[in-house]
Amino acid sequence: MSAGQLFAPWALLPEGWAKDVRLAWDAQGVFTAVEAGVAPDPAHAGISHAAGPVLPGMPNLHSHAFQRGFAGLTEYRSVAPGDDPAGGDSFWSWRTLMYRFALRLSPDTLEAIATQLYIEMLRAGYTSVCEFHYVHHDTDGTPYADRAEMSLRLLRAAQAAGIGMTLLPVLYQTAGFGDKPAQADQRRFLNDVDAMHALLERLAPHCAAFGARLGLAPHSLRAVPPHSLAHAVAALYAVDATAPVHIHIAEQQKEVDDCLAWCGVRPVQWLLDHLPVDARWCLVHATHMDWDERRRLAQSGAVAGICPTTEANLGDGVFEAAPYLALGGAWGVGSDSHASVSAAEELRTFEYGQRLGLQRRNVLASERHAQVADRLWLDAVAGGARAAARDVAGLATGQRADFLVLDGRHPTLAGLDGPRALASHVFASHGHETLAEVRTAGVCRVQHGAHPLQADAGQRFAAARAHLLAD
Repeated sequence: MSAGQLFAPWALLPEGWAKDVRLAWDAQGVFTAVEAGVAPDPAHAGISHAAGPVLPGMPNLHSHAFQRGFAGLTEYRSVAPGDDPAGGDSFWSWRTLMYRFALRLSPDTLEAIATQLYIEMLRAGYTSVCEFHYVHHDTDGTPYADRAEMSLRLLRAAQAAGIGMTLLPVLYQTAGFGDKPAQADQRRFLNDVDAMHALLERLAPHCAAFGARLGLAPHSLRAVPPHSLAHAVAALYAVDATAPVHIHIAEQQKEVDDCLAWCGVRPVQWLLDHLPVDARWCLVHATHMDWDERRRLAQSGAVAGICPTTEANLGDGVFEAAPYLALGGAWGVGSDSHASVSAAEELRTFEYGQRLGLQRRNVLASERHAQVADRLWLDAVAGGARAAARDVAGLATGQRADFLVLDGRHPTLAGLDGPRALASHVFASHGHETLAEVRTAGVCRVQHGAHPLQADAGQRFAAARAHLLAD
């Protein structure tokens, strides 16, 4: 990495849009200056000029990298409505297909899929990722000689692509509430608390070497019994009191019903009652909450991890965003199962889900931000940075120089100021076509949609997927 500077005609700062902004970063890729109202000097050596408005890079707060390998391949009826209590295909029937795919992964195929995915993320405007990683063991369920084998492959993939990483090894123990024994097709996921602690100790120096952040992901209340959950979180905080904790929760109505049958309260309520949930936590999905759960989650400072395209793809339900945001709740977006890999599309789908449910437009605009896209982008960056536990909270001194440059020459954006250019990028999207550059730590990773490794990574991905899908 090397130090650099950039003049932007418009830049989306944490407090909102500013004109004529000078961005400067040091050799470690950290912003040292963000100054608005600065007259650009074309003759000044070493200062380049942005091709359009500059945006903070988007953190992707929830990823299961291997699932990109079968994205789009489960869109067929696998369960007849009369054969399933849920009335046909659902999250639970999809999960069965996902487990079959997970059982075939090798370290090499995982690394190939993850490298391709992380390049796709960069091309789509994500500059960091929280990897919720649960395929730990060999295909028969026995640990690899190096228990960190699969995790290390993800770190290498992120380094090769150039994306920032928060690695979240998953603790997984049971098949349902009440300590139901794990299923045979979950055997690659399983660890006790001591084994997970040993894995975290093994990974800590590697994460430091790769510039990654390390945390923990208790999979869900149905997969981690209460005693293990409390023990694991306490052990993590004893080593790193600032480490992030992510957990799936209240994604499906069946999960809520099963939790009520188990303990008499709803999942988010149980978690808030029993664990030290605060700004270090990310509650992924949190789709099905009542009013009191929304209020308490917002007050806790924890981040709601919304994954709109996956939640739509799996039929999870719609997160009731307006009342949660009105309470000041933090949130961010993730691409989860990677049915779609696009920061703009996640935000667009989030807003459109609210419109469909409420039969209104511009639901998530605010008094401060009349432009929906401004509010969505800034909130998602702030919440994603908190969930990632990395200094990626936007265009500000001391934060990582992760940013996007919109292409002011693209027909969709030509002649537009910053706010209207972002609105067009989010709501009239051409995918990566409207991005001129994507940078992480000041280093240009993508120019006009092209990543230097995309051809080779694409070939490796295609070969890995063909192998995994072979009969």
